[in-house]
Amino acid sequence: MEYISFEHNNIAAELVKQAYDTPPLAFVHSYGCQQNVNDGERIKGVLMDIGYGLCDKPEDADLILFNTCAVREHAEQRVFGNVGALKGLKEKKHDLIIGLCGCMANQKHVVEKLRKSYPYVDLVFGVDGIDTLPQLIAQKLQKHKRVLMEPAQRPVIVENIPIRRESEFRAWLPIMYGCDNFCTYCIVPYVRGREKSRKPGDILAEFRGLVEAGYKEITLLGQNVNSYGKGLEEKVDFSDLLNLLCTVPGDYHIRFMTSHPKDASRKLIDTIAAQDHLCKHIHLPVQSGSDRILKEMNRHYTVAQYMDLVNYAKEKIPGVTFSSDIIVGFPGETEEDFQATLDLIQRVKYMQLFTFIYSKRTGTIAAKLPDPATHAEKAARMDRLLKLQDSIAFPMIAAMAGQTVKVLVEASGRTPGTLNGRLDNNLVVEFPAEESLIGQYANVRLTASRAALLVGELAE
Repeated sequence: MEYISFEHNNIAAELVKQAYDTPPLAFVHSYGCQQNVNDGERIKGVLMDIGYGLCDKPEDADLILFNTCAVREHAEQRVFGNVGALKGLKEKKHDLIIGLCGCMANQKHVVEKLRKSYPYVDLVFGVDGIDTLPQLIAQKLQKHKRVLMEPAQRPVIVENIPIRRESEFRAWLPIMYGCDNFCTYCIVPYVRGREKSRKPGDILAEFRGLVEAGYKEITLLGQNVNSYGKGLEEKVDFSDLLNLLCTVPGDYHIRFMTSHPKDASRKLIDTIAAQDHLCKHIHLPVQSGSDRILKEMNRHYTVAQYMDLVNYAKEKIPGVTFSSDIIVGFPGETEEDFQATLDLIQRVKYMQLFTFIYSKRTGTIAAKLPDPATHAEKAARMDRLLKLQDSIAFPMIAAMAGQTVKVLVEASGRTPGTLNGRLDNNLVVEFPAEESLIGQYANVRLTASRAALLVGELAE
């Protein structure tokens, strides 16, 4: 693994300056997960470093860049639709540069489709190419030809990439990249490559800078944060890293995602219990409650092992809450398999669930499995699951009325004159307050709930 530091590209900056009569504007849109959002923030930072400003509308832009997601088929279709809609804009504005990057760009069939069917797309590069964007733009401006990079994996981590963060009080902080798990339904290891961990010192330096800048909530990112540290010269695991970060003084809390059950440990649970800066909420994606389906998914744990971890957390962390991801309709899922998932939901009592109907991804093992269930059958199962989850979560949420909680105030609420604040357990409370509180902590007395939304008032 090679570790390098981003360097300002003087040539690209000068070419950008010469190419436009006024400072050019870039429109950057990111699809998908939090890692993609963070990648988008770094893309904006790199563009600003060579002289671009930012705009909110494609029609105002001199450069349009779609930072893409490949997890579900629908996401890819939406991107191609949005790219197709730019054809008319390119015909009116010949100097407009249109680019596509991210996970989709790390698939050969996507690059080939763009090459043949979207001749007005000028730039294509993958998830590991953010630091190379200045030189790609320079190449485009110099040669006036398309720059379409072929998918490739770079065994490198680039530190100190400029970043334009979307929030002044919530921040994403990647601690590792890629994935080694190869779950049979998932395209991520193929597009983001194998796992590579940042050095603890580099993470600590970025983390300390965020705390000193006043960030209140910092979310650590990785496809599997629990495998952090593999391949590093230092003997350090995810729990060690959490303990290191919690030594930084300040008023903040830490979240993390995504946590793979096969690598989650009692040591991690003990760390969460011991550190006040760590949110007492664990997102632990189970995907299915059937051991047979879990084996087909290549998840490397059983329901019994998963429940052992959940029960240990409930024992060690007072008031701990859980959320999870569930895939409904994995190829070959029977009614018995699905019922096992419902049974697991009843046993764990998740505060939140993020649910998905299985999406076939070309290139994965699951894409080749027989899938006799119809979409209507899968949709009916999803409906049953959601109704069960609501019947469990809504009473749990309602029972919180009367508590006084510390929340991070994030935005205006739906009701005029109210704000939204996020609790430690990731739930949202709406309460009357002035907008000057946004970005600060507030103590809120919970008074009621509306479905999954808590309602409250400022505590004196």
